[in-house]
Amino acid sequence: MRLEQIITDIKESNKTVYEKARERTANLIMPPRAMGRLNDISEKLCAIYGTLKPVTDKRAVFVMAGDHGIAAKGVSAFPQEVTGQMMGAFMGGMATINALSNAAGARVFVTDAGTLHSMEDAVISENAEFFQRKTASGTKDFSAEPAMTAEQAKQCILAGYDVTSEQIRKHGLNLVATGDMGIGNTTPSSAIGSVITGETVEVMTGMGSGLTNERVLNKINLIKQGIEINKPNPKDGLDVLAKVGGFEIGAIAGTIIAAAHHRIPVVIDGIISTAGALIAACIAPKTLDYMIAGHVSEEPGHKLMLRHLGLVPVLDLGMRLGEGTGAVAAMQIIDLAAAVIRDVATFEEAAVSGKD
Repeated sequence: MRLEQIITDIKESNKTVYEKARERTANLIMPPRAMGRLNDISEKLCAIYGTLKPVTDKRAVFVMAGDHGIAAKGVSAFPQEVTGQMMGAFMGGMATINALSNAAGARVFVTDAGTLHSMEDAVISENAEFFQRKTASGTKDFSAEPAMTAEQAKQCILAGYDVTSEQIRKHGLNLVATGDMGIGNTTPSSAIGSVITGETVEVMTGMGSGLTNERVLNKINLIKQGIEINKPNPKDGLDVLAKVGGFEIGAIAGTIIAAAHHRIPVVIDGIISTAGALIAACIAPKTLDYMIAGHVSEEPGHKLMLRHLGLVPVLDLGMRLGEGTGAVAAMQIIDLAAAVIRDVATFEEAAVSGKD
């Protein structure tokens, strides 16, 4: 019952403070809502933090890693050993997410939520930390059987929740982002997206890491086969995760639940992270109050997932890497949004004449 209790304890964001933030925005020394989406983001931050003076200076990205049985069916352009190699790159401070996180002042926390690899000999850089929370060594091939058991679905969500909660408390984090690593993981993400949004597998599925058109068609057919065999219940997020999901996707849902539980914003990355967001929103609807979509990726299903969640992306830069890169890139825009409502004076405070 632990997961159920955590979900029950999540509170909605502060609607009273949100209305006060809207009122303050209307009185800032600028034309009405002249900062556009920055005004929207700043008001959401105020509601999350429960203050008109939001601060977003202590941040981290939680990169969850997992392997997938369906990868053996040719759904990725890369072999599965790349999952472990990239985890090593994250831990060694050499990957794209490390470069962007260093620029954004964010810590990098890497978690093995269920890969095939051992990272015992990996070198860990100064700005990265590693956590071993392996639910199992990769999922099953969901085109033939459920990806995991119902108990494993809960276990990987709690793994993500625990790692994230521990670091929020330890470092006083006030802004977190989701990231992922797992060869083949756009396949379960597209499956989750199709099941929960009701969109067809064809429109939800893209080229992933660089598939040919022929291999994309194979990927589509395998997803459709897995959904038909497993019959996941779109109203039951745990069932969807167990039937067609991935351990890192469950752990990402756990990070989102932890952020909501601790009442801090969570910036969602690309299609894999957004699959985790769909699971989180399905089992814990109040988590939506705490989500900010970092960007919209080039994967066609990502836009459809965001629309289903009612999230407007901060950035649209044509990115499709994952790792948390789009979410971390958006953090600096979120900083600007916080500064607008926190530091810009109202007409009254600045003794500036308002509109007639």
